Amino acid sequence: MHRPDKPRDPIAGPDSGPEPPFPIRLDGELGIPTANLPIEGLAVGGHDNLESGVYYGWASLSSYTPSSTQSASHSLPPLNGAAPSSDETQAHLASALSEAGKGQEHKAGVFPMVMSIGWNPYYKNEKRSVEVHIMHSFAKDFYGARMKVLILGFIRPEYDYTSLESLVEDIRTDIDVSLASLKREEYERLRGEGWLVEF
Repeated sequence: MHRPDKPRDPIAGPDSGPEPPFPIRLDGELGIPTANLPIEGLAVGGHDNLESGVYYGWASLSSYTPSSTQSASHSLPPLNGAAPSSDETQAHLASALSEAGKGQEHKAGVFPMVMSIGWNPYYKNEKRSVEVHIMHSFAKDFYGARMKVLILGFIRPEYDYTSLESLVEDIRTDIDVSLASLKREEYERLRGEGWLVEF
C-alpha cells in the first residue's frame, strides 16, 4: 500500500479510551538493542494476526533501573539495520518528548512507545516482525531483558515508501500522534497497569 497524499490525523483512538481489540498485551525477550522482535517470539494474547501497520501504547523493561548517569538526549533506534535516523529527527523526538513530559509524573520503568508490525517494504524485509521504539533515552542496552508492551491503538497501515524522506516524515508524525494520544486521561491511566511491571 502506498502512502496517501493527504494530511494525517494528529491523534489516534477515542478520548474515552481504547476500544476492542485494544488493549493488547505483548511479552517478549530483546535480542538486540533496537527491539526488533520476530512475531513468533512473542506472547501476543491471542492476537497473532494483527494488521501490519503502526501502533502506540506503553512499554516496560525487566531490567530498567533509573540512573543519574542516563543520557539527556533522546534517540530513535535504527530502522532494521539501516543507518540511524537524521539529527533533525533526533531533535524532533527530543522536542516532542520534552513537550509531552511537561506536567506529567514519570512512572519508573514504563515508557511511551510506538511500534510497527509488518514487512517494512522500504527495506525489503523477508520476515514479518515487530519493531518497538521506546521513546526514552537509556544509558545502556538491554540484551536479554524482557519487554512488555501494552498496545492501546492503531495509528496507520504499513506503507511502501518511494523515498527515505517520506518514511522519516511519517516516523516523526507517528511519534507526535503516539505522544498526543497517550496524554489523554484514559490512556495515561493504563500506564499504571500492574501487568506492565510484573516480571
